[in-house]
Amino acid sequence: MKKTQEALVTLDKDLAREVIANEKRVNGFELKIDRDCENIFALFNPVAVDLRFVLSVLKTNNNLERTGDIAEGIAKFIVNAGRSFDEKLLSQTETLTMFEEATDMLQDVLTAFTNEDTKLARRIFHRDEMLDEINIKANAVVADYIRKNPDNLEQGLYILSTIRKLERIGDQCKNIAEEIIFYVEAKVLKHHPGKQKED
Repeated sequence: MKKTQEALVTLDKDLAREVIANEKRVNGFELKIDRDCENIFALFNPVAVDLRFVLSVLKTNNNLERTGDIAEGIAKFIVNAGRSFDEKLLSQTETLTMFEEATDMLQDVLTAFTNEDTKLARRIFHRDEMLDEINIKANAVVADYIRKNPDNLEQGLYILSTIRKLERIGDQCKNIAEEIIFYVEAKVLKHHPGKQKED
């Protein structure tokens, strides 16, 4: 994610290609972790907290792989872009703010997983709302930009698509946070948004 952001700001297409190449490694990790979890089920028949841990790892593994797909998708926009992204467009759409928040959320949710910290995991739910707000405003902001800068239509569409992808990273982080709480506290928050803010 950090490399993708840097590539976007500097239009570093080589760095963007590195992100695309690294996504294949993420896919490889996902397959290995899936196999490891299958072996644990087969060999040890885990129960209680051990079972919750393996189940949460399986789902978290999938969320991380999807996050890799999202970073790859943004990197492909950068490779295909004809010119550097307009700083005014990046500022008006709050794209870089969104990038920073999504990357920080990802780091925090991984820290929460490592430390079994459900309080830190719960903070993710509120922080995701900021990404949602930027995403909601993006249509009008980009449409206005394109009207005023019709020669930059491609950039506007790339940035709008990037914002959509960054919003989905927030969703992946929320899913991981739910799995941490499920594993540590045996609470199922999926489809119960009102319970997410409980302490």
